[in-house]
Amino acid sequence: MSETSEGTVIITGCASGIGRAMTTELLASGYSVFGIDKNESGALSEFGDQSNFRFKKIDLADVDKLSSEFGDLSKGIEGPIKALVSNAGIGKMGFLEQLSIADLKLVMDTNFLSHAILTKCLLPRLKKQETVSDIVYTGSEAALKGARQGSIYCASKFALRGFSQALRDECGKSGVRVTLLNPGAVRTPFFEDLHFEPGAQPENAIEARDVAQALLMVLQARFGTVFEEINMSPLTHVWQGRKL
Repeated sequence: MSETSEGTVIITGCASGIGRAMTTELLASGYSVFGIDKNESGALSEFGDQSNFRFKKIDLADVDKLSSEFGDLSKGIEGPIKALVSNAGIGKMGFLEQLSIADLKLVMDTNFLSHAILTKCLLPRLKKQETVSDIVYTGSEAALKGARQGSIYCASKFALRGFSQALRDECGKSGVRVTLLNPGAVRTPFFEDLHFEPGAQPENAIEARDVAQALLMVLQARFGTVFEEINMSPLTHVWQGRKL
């Protein structure tokens, strides 16, 4: 097994928030990036003029179609795949009785099942490669401790954390490193549909580029080293209400 910085990085949720910051940093660092998002116009307006960026529109919440759509995508990628950055996610907050069954399914499908399906599709190829590759998941501080009005969101992130821990144990001998990034409050459009947001001061939230820089550290680590989990939090935890 050898080390290489070459190959394609596949990233989900590339059009906004943490995923956009990650894609920006990856392209600036010379990686070839294949972005996935349901927001085609957002992704192409941001990165469409980059020669080392390719894109496919996929709705990750539509898990019944995900296997075939992602399988077709990966077949079109020549050469080694450096990493799968499984980043896309959604937030639905509120007391459990306020959430619909459709809400529960949407959160679990997007925040957990889509990650598992993409990984299952790509893993055989990664294991056969002669170079070390990475699978990086964007988790959350909600994967570490349950919180009020976050029952289903926390459950989805707890599931992703357990999945990544088990997968890491399965993949190490095949040269596939598995990392979970657990950021706290990140100042992104994630909060636009929620009734709260981080406080206004810079120390009340992480910036998306902070998480992107953590991703680069993971990808550029010596091939024999794995960052199993990286927990990130703002210096001070302050929340404020917002009008919807």
